[in-house]
Amino acid sequence: MPTEPQVRFYLGANSPAGFYSLYDELIDPLEAKSIFILKGGAGCGKSTFMRQVARQAEEKGLPVEYIPCSGDPDSLDAVILPGQKSAIVDGTAPHVVEPRYPGVVERYVNLGDCYDYKALAGKREGVVAAMTGYKGCYAQAYRCLSAAEEVTKNLRSVLETPEMREKMGKRARGILKREVRRREGGTGRVTRRFLSAVTHKGPLCEYGTVEKLCKRVYELDDPWGLAHGLLCPLLRGAVAAGWDAIACPSPMEPGRLEHLLLPQLSLGFVTSGPQLRWDRHAYRRLHLDAMADREVLKRERGRLRFGRKIVQVLQEEAVASLAQAKEMHDKLEGIYNPFVDFGSVRRLADQAAAELLGPV
Repeated sequence: MPTEPQVRFYLGANSPAGFYSLYDELIDPLEAKSIFILKGGAGCGKSTFMRQVARQAEEKGLPVEYIPCSGDPDSLDAVILPGQKSAIVDGTAPHVVEPRYPGVVERYVNLGDCYDYKALAGKREGVVAAMTGYKGCYAQAYRCLSAAEEVTKNLRSVLETPEMREKMGKRARGILKREVRRREGGTGRVTRRFLSAVTHKGPLCEYGTVEKLCKRVYELDDPWGLAHGLLCPLLRGAVAAGWDAIACPSPMEPGRLEHLLLPQLSLGFVTSGPQLRWDRHAYRRLHLDAMADREVLKRERGRLRFGRKIVQVLQEEAVASLAQAKEMHDKLEGIYNPFVDFGSVRRLADQAAAELLGPV
């Protein structure tokens, strides 16, 4: 029996400029009831804590939004409980989260107290050795992603003409007229989330989230990174019509949109490219390169294809560096894990769950 897809987004991205954070948009502290900020080093049980609370929420039939780590998507950086207006987040670097209203909204949970410090004292040399070169791997990955971004921008500049932008705008207006009726109650709200990430496993996209939230999905077949020109007017039009939107930037260029979800309309717009292709049913499929100038595409086809190969090689090098960093982190966690009292971690998680979710 197939499992129900989870709602999973990223709030951090391995981008050409380094780690790009949306963690200040985790949840609005003015509306939040509780935000638990977890502190503690490697292997201390932060993911274990969050998964335990999330599991209890799901057992109660409550919605959960999972925020995996962009460095290691099998690990969690946060969980959001929308119905409870609450969240639990890993508040350690690189996504440092500081309280705005400490004590009345946010509170710290120190999982470092679950370490056996006396036993760990003899592991100092191993810990230092495991950390050596870790930051350098990320620096190398970011250099490769930066080079890939420059090539991508150069390729896109060949195709993005005023005529193409006008075609995009016209197509967006047609979609809005057909799919997005006006809603009473003013303008909608925009939430920013990364749907995709460059990880140690390669580029990933959380297509299960789209399945969970949207029954109708426009697949934007986009081999050259042109979708931003269509998604921006769609976002503006949907919000102006009164609908909330989840705007999903590209991890490679966080200033540009890559996907757009309108859950209240069960409508999504998903970019599908050479590396990450939408492999599910598409309500409609748009070929964005068809909006580019035919003569330009024909004349520059060789250059465009060669540039895309360069981008792929650079991204593969970045992924290799992220994988190396992951190996180092796994070694570090392997040192710490035997000296963590996971029973205490689970008891603290149960206490948090009881407070956030109510009695079992």
